[in-house]
Parts: sequence; structure tokens; C-alpha cells
Amino acid sequence: MPPVETATATTDSPRVRRGSTRNKMLLSAAEVMRERGAAGVTIDEVLVRSGAPRGSVYYHFPDGRNQLLTEALQYAGESITTVIDEAARHGSLSLVRQFVEFWDRTLTESDFTAGCPVVAAAIGSSDDIPALTTIATDILDHWREALTRTFTSDGFDERDARSLAMTCIAALEGAVILSRAFRSADPLHAAAEQMEFLIKSREFVRRNGLPSVNR
Repeated sequence: MPPVETATATTDSPRVRRGSTRNKMLLSAAEVMRERGAAGVTIDEVLVRSGAPRGSVYYHFPDGRNQLLTEALQYAGESITTVIDEAARHGSLSLVRQFVEFWDRTLTESDFTAGCPVVAAAIGSSDDIPALTTIATDILDHWREALTRTFTSDGFDERDARSLAMTCIAALEGAVILSRAFRSADPLHAAAEQMEFLIKSREFVRRNGLPSVNR
């Protein structure tokens, strides 16, 4: 799952070092979560994918599977958050395009098996590990606020900015699901095209008002 390794917020910290056994286990757990959701993550699968010895589980994650899943979700979520926060500095259209590029690459490199671990945790973890739902919600809220600030910086009022932010997340995350189902990035690009049209249209209306209709 190469895109997760691009996260800069955690990979160089003392807690998670690039190439360490702990890091490999987090990457592997996040990879399985992308593919199967939190319920599909097992210790055995993480050990197989990471190549870590069985004894390393409770050495690095004393609270076992729950701790591993929680930190893997935070780690994977941060990689996507990094993309969003970086792109947000260049405006809403840049943000949409960067997000699409990220998911196009992620889907293609995984042969359309990797979805969004944050969405998977948000909708499928209440019975498995309730804390995951809270973490996922916090991550999604961060994305919403980042997009809202971006649209506000682009000149939209708070109400429109927040509405556009929610629409972007809903449309693009839904498109990721459809792309996995159809094993094609076409839904992702179709959603992006419509989002760009919506943003430009709302920008036109903001600057010029609604066009008059001659009857």
C-alpha cells in the first residue's frame, strides 16, 4: 500500500520509524483494513504481510488487536489528511484534483482492492471496536473543516463553503467505492469532473449572480 508510506506526520517520529517492525505492522494492518474493513483485520494476516515474528505483537502493541487497529487507522488517516492539507493551500480545485490523483494511484496500484480505511471504520466498526468509529469521525471532520476553510478562502460564504465541503467528501468517497466495484477509475474521474463543474458554477454565480431567464 505505497500511498500510506507518504505520510510525513508519523513515519519519522520516534514512535513509528520507517522500515521498523512496528511500522511494517501498522502498514500491513492499514492495508488489510482498506481491503476488508476493520472486522477483516486479523493478527495472523498482519504477521504474514509484515513478516513480523508473532512475539512482536504484544511487544509493540501491549493492548493487542484493538491497539493495532486504532493506531493503523490513525496512521492511514494521517496519510490522506496530509494530501488534503497540502492541496488545500492551493485552492479548492487543486484540492479536488490532488485528492483524485491520490485515489487514482491508490486504486490502480492495489488493482482496485484498496478502499478508504476511514470510511470503512466509520460505517463498520461500532460492534467490533467502538473507538474506531470515533477516530474515523474525527478524521472525516478534519477533512470537512479543511475543505470548508479552502472554499472560504476562495471567497464563498461559510454556509456555501461548508455545503460544498460535505458534497466533495460524499461525492469523491462514494466514487472510490464505485471504482472498486467496477474495477475502474472512471467513476472517480466522472465525480471529479462534476465537482469541478459545480465549484466553477457556484463561483460564477457568486461573482455574477444568477443569470436572468427571458420568457
